[in-house]
Amino acid sequence: MGDTDKDLVYSESIKAGKRIYYFDVKQSRNGDRYIAITESKKINEGTMENPRFVFEKHKLFLYKEDYEKFVDALTRTLDVAKGNAPAVAPVEASSESTVSAVEDEVAPDSVADAEDADEKAEKKSFLDKVKDIF
Repeated sequence: MGDTDKDLVYSESIKAGKRIYYFDVKQSRNGDRYIAITESKKINEGTMENPRFVFEKHKLFLYKEDYEKFVDALTRTLDVAKGNAPAVAPVEASSESTVSAVEDEVAPDSVADAEDADEKAEKKSFLDKVKDIF
Protein backbone atom coordinates (compact mmCIF):
# COMPACT_ATOMS: atom_id res chain seq x y z
CA MET A 1 0.00 0.00 0.00
CA GLY A 2 1.32 3.43 -0.84
CA ASP A 3 1.66 6.10 1.81
CA THR A 4 -0.90 8.47 0.31
CA ASP A 5 -3.36 11.00 1.66
CA LYS A 6 -6.30 8.80 0.67
CA ASP A 7 -5.04 6.18 3.18
CA LEU A 8 -5.05 8.79 5.95
CA VAL A 9 -8.17 8.90 8.16
CA TYR A 10 -6.90 11.10 11.01
CA SER A 11 -3.65 12.82 11.93
CA GLU A 12 -2.30 14.70 14.91
CA SER A 13 1.20 15.98 15.58
CA ILE A 14 3.04 17.03 18.71
CA LYS A 15 6.10 19.28 18.62
CA ALA A 16 8.61 18.46 21.35
CA GLY A 17 11.92 20.30 21.06
CA LYS A 18 13.80 19.06 18.00
CA ARG A 19 11.30 16.25 17.55
CA ILE A 20 7.84 16.04 16.05
CA TYR A 21 5.60 13.08 16.81
CA TYR A 22 2.94 12.18 14.25
CA PHE A 23 -0.02 10.01 15.23
CA ASP A 24 -1.83 8.86 12.10
CA VAL A 25 -4.85 6.62 11.69
CA LYS A 26 -4.65 4.99 8.27
CA GLN A 27 -6.84 2.60 6.37
CA SER A 28 -5.55 -0.39 4.44
CA ARG A 29 -6.90 -1.48 1.05
CA ASN A 30 -9.14 -4.04 2.77
CA GLY A 31 -10.68 -1.31 4.96
CA ASP A 32 -8.91 -2.16 8.21
CA ARG A 33 -7.66 0.80 10.23
CA TYR A 34 -4.29 0.91 11.92
CA ILE A 35 -2.16 3.48 13.70
CA ALA A 36 1.21 4.72 12.47
CA ILE A 37 3.28 6.61 15.04
CA THR A 38 6.27 8.48 13.60
CA GLU A 39 9.03 10.31 15.42
CA SER A 40 10.83 12.83 13.21
CA LYS A 41 14.01 14.45 14.52
CA LYS A 42 15.82 17.30 12.78
CA ILE A 43 19.57 16.69 12.60
CA ASN A 44 22.28 19.02 11.28
CA GLU A 45 24.72 16.95 9.22
CA GLY A 46 26.53 20.00 7.89
CA THR A 47 28.76 22.59 9.48
CA MET A 48 28.03 25.93 11.16
CA GLU A 49 29.01 27.68 7.91
CA ASN A 50 27.13 25.30 5.66
CA PRO A 51 24.27 23.65 7.56
CA ARG A 52 22.61 20.63 5.98
CA PHE A 53 19.52 19.41 7.80
CA VAL A 54 18.05 15.94 7.48
CA PHE A 55 15.16 14.31 9.29
CA GLU A 56 15.71 11.00 11.05
CA LYS A 57 12.44 9.08 11.25
CA HIS A 58 11.35 6.16 13.40
CA LYS A 59 8.01 4.46 12.77
CA LEU A 60 5.80 2.14 14.74
CA PHE A 61 2.71 0.43 13.34
CA LEU A 62 -0.09 -0.65 15.63
CA TYR A 63 -2.83 -2.94 14.35
CA LYS A 64 -6.40 -3.19 15.62
CA GLU A 65 -5.99 -6.54 17.36
CA ASP A 66 -3.38 -4.94 19.65
CA TYR A 67 -5.02 -1.57 20.45
CA GLU A 68 -6.27 -2.58 23.88
CA LYS A 69 -3.02 -4.30 24.91
CA PHE A 70 -1.01 -1.31 23.70
CA VAL A 71 -3.18 1.24 25.54
CA ASP A 72 -3.08 -0.85 28.73
CA ALA A 73 0.71 -1.21 28.64
CA LEU A 74 1.23 2.46 27.81
CA THR A 75 -1.13 3.54 30.59
CA ARG A 76 0.72 1.38 33.14
CA THR A 77 4.07 2.70 31.89
CA LEU A 78 2.92 6.33 32.14
CA ASP A 79 1.63 5.70 35.67
CA VAL A 80 5.06 4.39 36.72
CA ALA A 81 6.88 7.23 34.91
CA LYS A 82 4.72 9.83 36.67
CA GLY A 83 5.29 8.16 40.05
CA ASN A 84 1.63 7.14 40.38
CA ALA A 85 2.40 3.40 40.51
CA PRO A 86 5.29 1.28 41.76
CA ALA A 87 7.77 -0.05 39.23
CA VAL A 88 7.59 -3.80 38.69
CA ALA A 89 9.75 -6.15 36.65
CA PRO A 90 8.98 -5.87 32.92
CA VAL A 91 7.00 -8.67 31.32
CA GLU A 92 8.34 -10.22 28.12
CA ALA A 93 6.43 -9.35 24.96
CA SER A 94 4.16 -12.04 23.58
CA SER A 95 5.15 -13.62 20.29
CA GLU A 96 1.56 -12.94 19.12
CA SER A 97 2.07 -9.21 19.17
CA THR A 98 1.69 -7.43 15.85
CA VAL A 99 3.13 -4.13 17.02
CA SER A 100 6.18 -3.58 14.85
CA ALA A 101 8.99 -1.10 15.23
CA VAL A 102 10.64 -0.04 11.99
CA GLU A 103 13.61 1.77 13.53
CA ASP A 104 15.61 1.61 16.77
CA GLU A 105 14.28 3.04 20.02
CA VAL A 106 15.44 6.56 20.87
CA ALA A 107 15.37 7.95 24.42
CA PRO A 108 14.18 11.50 25.19
CA ASP A 109 16.88 14.17 24.90
CA SER A 110 16.05 16.04 28.06
CA VAL A 111 13.85 16.46 31.07
CA ALA A 112 12.27 19.42 29.26
CA ASP A 113 10.94 17.05 26.58
CA ALA A 114 9.40 14.87 29.29
CA GLU A 115 7.86 17.92 30.99
CA ASP A 116 6.38 19.04 27.65
CA ALA A 117 4.84 15.58 27.32
CA ASP A 118 3.31 15.86 30.80
CA GLU A 119 1.71 19.20 29.88
CA LYS A 120 0.28 17.71 26.69
CA ALA A 121 -1.11 14.74 28.67
CA GLU A 122 -3.29 17.12 30.67
CA LYS A 123 -5.24 17.85 27.51
CA LYS A 124 -7.35 15.05 26.05
CA SER A 125 -4.81 12.42 25.14
CA PHE A 126 -4.34 11.04 21.67
CA LEU A 127 -5.22 7.60 22.95
CA ASP A 128 -8.55 8.89 24.22
CA LYS A 129 -9.24 10.36 20.80
CA VAL A 130 -8.32 7.04 19.12
CA LYS A 131 -10.66 5.20 21.50
CA ASP A 132 -13.42 7.61 20.41
CA ILE A 133 -12.78 6.77 16.74
CA PHE A 134 -13.00 3.04 17.30
